[in-house]
Amino acid sequence: MMNIYNPSNEQLLKSIEEDSSSTINEKLNQLRNGQIQWAQKSVTERLDCILKFGDLIQQNIDELAQILTSETGKPIQQSYNEIKGAHNRIDHLKYNAEKWLADDTIEGLEGTFEKIMYEPLGVVANISAWNFPYNVGYNVFLYALVAGNAVAYKPSEYASLTGLAIAANLYKAGVPEDVFQCIIGEGAVGQTLLEADFDGYFFTGSYPTGLHILKEVAPKVVPVQLELGGKDPLYIMEDVQDVKVAAINAAEGAFYNNGQSCCAVERIYVHEKIFDAFVDFFLEEVEGYAIGDPDAEETFIGPLTRKGQLNLLRNQVDDAISKGAKLLLGGAELAGKGYFFAPTILTNVNHEMLVMKEESFGPIIGIQKVENDNEAIKLMKDTEYGLTAAVFSTDQLRAEKVLKEMNTGTVYWNCCDRVSPNVPWSGRNKSGVGATLSSQGIRAFTQPKAYHWREV
Repeated sequence: MMNIYNPSNEQLLKSIEEDSSSTINEKLNQLRNGQIQWAQKSVTERLDCILKFGDLIQQNIDELAQILTSETGKPIQQSYNEIKGAHNRIDHLKYNAEKWLADDTIEGLEGTFEKIMYEPLGVVANISAWNFPYNVGYNVFLYALVAGNAVAYKPSEYASLTGLAIAANLYKAGVPEDVFQCIIGEGAVGQTLLEADFDGYFFTGSYPTGLHILKEVAPKVVPVQLELGGKDPLYIMEDVQDVKVAAINAAEGAFYNNGQSCCAVERIYVHEKIFDAFVDFFLEEVEGYAIGDPDAEETFIGPLTRKGQLNLLRNQVDDAISKGAKLLLGGAELAGKGYFFAPTILTNVNHEMLVMKEESFGPIIGIQKVENDNEAIKLMKDTEYGLTAAVFSTDQLRAEKVLKEMNTGTVYWNCCDRVSPNVPWSGRNKSGVGATLSSQGIRAFTQPKAYHWREV
C-alpha cells in the first residue's frame, strides 16, 4: 500500500494499492487490444470524448480542486486556476487536431502521387509530474489519445488521487478503459514501466530521472520525450516603464505555486541603475504574501509538496550566506506541522553559489546586480539548463538582442512563467528533448508514413 499525506498538516489522506509487475502487464495487454479499435475511430470521434471530458472537469471543479490541494499543498485558488487554465489545451485540440492529423498530399512528378499519413505510435507510457498535474498531464495524454494512441498514465505518487480522478472522468466521457489506464506507485513502479514493452515514453520531471529514463529505454529505439527542469533567468533592464510593476511581476514568476514550476523564475539580474529600487519593491511584494493553510482563499504560499525539498532549500541558503550573500527575507522552515519554507530573498549573490546555479524548485530567489546587457547575457547563459529566459524592458529590439543569445526553448519579453498551447513547449540541454503543444505537440504522438502511388 502507498500512503498519501497532506503536506500542510502531515495527516494521512488515504492508502491506495500500488501496481505490480503483473498488474502493469495486464493493463498493457488490455491497452494493446483497445488501441487497435481506438485508432480506427475518426479524429472527430476521439476528439468528442475529450471535449466531453473537459466539460466534466469544469462541472466537478470544486471537488477536483480540493483533491489537488489536499495532496500537493497547492493553495486552493491556484488549484482552481490550474484546472480552469488547463482547458485551453482542450480548446487547442478542438480547433487544430483534425487539421494537423489529416493526411498531407503532395503533387508528385512524372505521374507519381505522394502522401503523408500520420499514424499513432501505439501504446505510450506517460510518467507525469505532481506540480501541475492537469497542465503537464493534458499536454501528453490528451494529445496522445486524440492522435489514436492508448495511454498508460502514471501520475506522480504526490498527485495520485488527482490522477485517479482524471481517469474516472475520462471514462465517464467515453474514453474506453482499454485505451487509458492509470498506473499507481512510487519509483519502483516507474522502473517497471521502463522495462515494459511500450511504443513511446513521455516524461515530465527532474533531469536526473529523465536521464535515467533515456538510458533505460534507449535500446528499445522508441520515441522518448523529456520535459525536465530549468534554472530560468530574468533580466530587468533599467528602462522598464515602472520598476514596481516589474518587481511585482517578477515576484509572482518566482513564487507562484511556491516556486515549484519548471519555468518559474529561478534567478534575477537587475541593472545597477534600478537595483536598489527594484529590490525594495520586490521585498515589499513578497512580504505581503499570505502564507499558511492552502485551503484558505487568501493563501498565496502553501507548503512544499515534498518534505525532502526542505533540506535542499536550507542547504542553498546556508551555502549562499557562507559565501557572502545577504539574506533579506526568510531562509528557514516555518515552525509547526507541514512542509512550510519561508519565502526567501537573497542579494549580493554570485555564480559561486548553489542558489544561482542549481535548480531550487521552491520559494527562494537570488537577485544579482549587473552593469550592462553584456554582463547579463553572460550570466544568463551560464547554466546547463535551457527551458526559458525573460527580459523586462520598454525596448523590444534591445530585449530581442538579449533573448536571441539564449539557448532556451522559450523566451519572454515583459512576461514570464507562462505556457500557451499555440506554441511549442520544449527544452534544451538538461531541460529536455522534444516538444509538446502547438502543431508539433499534436504530431509528436504520431509516426509519419510516406505513400508513393503510381498508376500503370
